[in-house]
Amino acid sequence: MSKVIGIGETVFDILFKNGQPVKAVPGGSVYNSMISLGRAGADAAFISEVGDDRIGEIILSHLRDSGVDASAVCCFSGGKSPLALAFLNERNDAEYLFYKDYPNNRLEVDFPKIEKGDIVLYGSYFVLNPVLRDKTKAFLEYAKECGAILYYDINFRKNHVAERIKLGEALIENLEFADIVRGSADDFNYLYEMTDAEKIYKEKIKFYCPEFIFTSGDGDVKLFTKNHSAVFPVKKVDVVSTVGAGDNFNAGVVYGLLSALTENETFSSLDNEQWNRIISCGLDFSAHACTLIENYVDKEWAARYRNR
Repeated sequence: MSKVIGIGETVFDILFKNGQPVKAVPGGSVYNSMISLGRAGADAAFISEVGDDRIGEIILSHLRDSGVDASAVCCFSGGKSPLALAFLNERNDAEYLFYKDYPNNRLEVDFPKIEKGDIVLYGSYFVLNPVLRDKTKAFLEYAKECGAILYYDINFRKNHVAERIKLGEALIENLEFADIVRGSADDFNYLYEMTDAEKIYKEKIKFYCPEFIFTSGDGDVKLFTKNHSAVFPVKKVDVVSTVGAGDNFNAGVVYGLLSALTENETFSSLDNEQWNRIISCGLDFSAHACTLIENYVDKEWAARYRNR
């Protein structure tokens, strides 16, 4: 069975509601996806970095407890594990403050072995950051050469808008590496001041990657492929937190891909019906995560989902 390798930042999330802390959990965009995939039984490994401190210990333990290989997580000294404060508003959407203290030498790890058909999940500022770009680009080149399927979650945050021109080259390279691109209405509003999914696909994505998934919070999910387009309504749930909504959508899509690939399919041979099932998995994971104060699906739900 194919395995999943994620690469991205790791933070320790402290969630606030009505000005008071209500939960503290490990987080990070790709991290959240990998935790959910590990809990769902995927063969999962994560590439990242944490401090050699109490928070780092909690994060590494959490990865292993969720079934994720943490051997490629760099444990650095001379800095501290980063913190993210997430303030939930009346709709349970989050606004963030980040506190980071990294050393000069970062991401000093050996990449895990990648084989043809494995899935690589990457995204956010981590794979745009000029400080890390040589290393993250080298990993993506290696993954592409090995025949992996690359899934890029753009996840471009508001606090990096002032850097969007400087980061443009790395963004284009990331799109060129990708076999699937997922982006939200917020991402493209911050990057290009565009929110129309079809226009974004035709003008900003299709030239680099023909497989595109567009999300817009509680709005419809829109899928574009070389031969197919479709619209999927988001599942209605009682929302507790949206912090992990997009990350768990990614996890579900990857889980659906893994299931499709075990049916003796190849990525290039996926048909419309299989793509619809894959997106449905993303919607299932995302909907469940929104009912929790954590950033990922819980173990019991994941066990039931893989045994359904």
